[in-house]
Amino acid sequence: MNWELVKKRSDIIRKIRDFFNEKGYLEVDTPLLSPDLIPESSIEIFKTELVNPYRGNRDLYLIPSPEIWMKKLLSQGSGDIFQICKSFRNSEQTGRQHNSEFTMLEWYKTGFNYMDNISETEDLFRFLTDENSPEYIRPPFTRMTMEEAFVNYAGFSLEANFEREQLFSQCLRLDLKPDREDSWEVLFNRIFIDRVEPSLPQEKPLVLYNYPSRIKTLARDIEGTVWSERWELYGGGMELANCFTEETDQRKIREFYAEEKALKDSFSPVSHHVDENFYRFFGVGFPATSGVAMGLDRLIMLLTGESTIGGVILFPLL
Repeated sequence: MNWELVKKRSDIIRKIRDFFNEKGYLEVDTPLLSPDLIPESSIEIFKTELVNPYRGNRDLYLIPSPEIWMKKLLSQGSGDIFQICKSFRNSEQTGRQHNSEFTMLEWYKTGFNYMDNISETEDLFRFLTDENSPEYIRPPFTRMTMEEAFVNYAGFSLEANFEREQLFSQCLRLDLKPDREDSWEVLFNRIFIDRVEPSLPQEKPLVLYNYPSRIKTLARDIEGTVWSERWELYGGGMELANCFTEETDQRKIREFYAEEKALKDSFSPVSHHVDENFYRFFGVGFPATSGVAMGLDRLIMLLTGESTIGGVILFPLL
């Protein structure tokens, strides 16, 4: 056991709490087990069972993030909140950047949009770094739109080639060997993961913003465009965080639930229950909000100069 790293991890987590407490956020502590989850077709989950000999057994699920609980708190007037907790994602490789059980830092700032939260995240990184920290983790952040990234590193405008057949043609041009049956999202990911993401600049933390609205999330769409109010943060070439301006339109949230649940049930090895009334939490009184979910183990890995996520987790799942 590297006790020096254990102490550094403890110090970083303490400083994160200090940062959010000084900013007036309320720290919350929500369950790791849930009877239902937000359906996300890109995430696989862990399923378990509550055994009750008197009232019958019940399916429960380990949360992939505390989002489902934290949004319920926001709907009840919590104000600005943050949480540091364990989260769980199934069917992922275990390696340099991944552990199926990991620590999540998640916060929601009321009255903010996704661009406001870039500055909040920069402030957090300033609080955690100094002149001895690696340059690739020190602010200010580099900012780049998804459109700029595709022009720079895939050689074409995504906005001008947004239809499926156009993306298919671009995959052929890039020799990515697409399948004729590939969906829009599969074609997008072929190009993004193979050509764009590996070429993103790594000298400073990078915010890649304005994601395509066809990638279904609970981020608000930018009206009159093909983009959504979403960004992801990269540090040292590694994805660290995901941010939305949170969607609050009940109709859109209900549609998202229905579409993602149907998609997930069609192929996922582990399906789960959903609360079909979850959209009701976004009625009158739900605040305009932006949320950030950050992989804390990855952040600690970069802050301490470790080469693998297992170096900063006390008992990584090998």
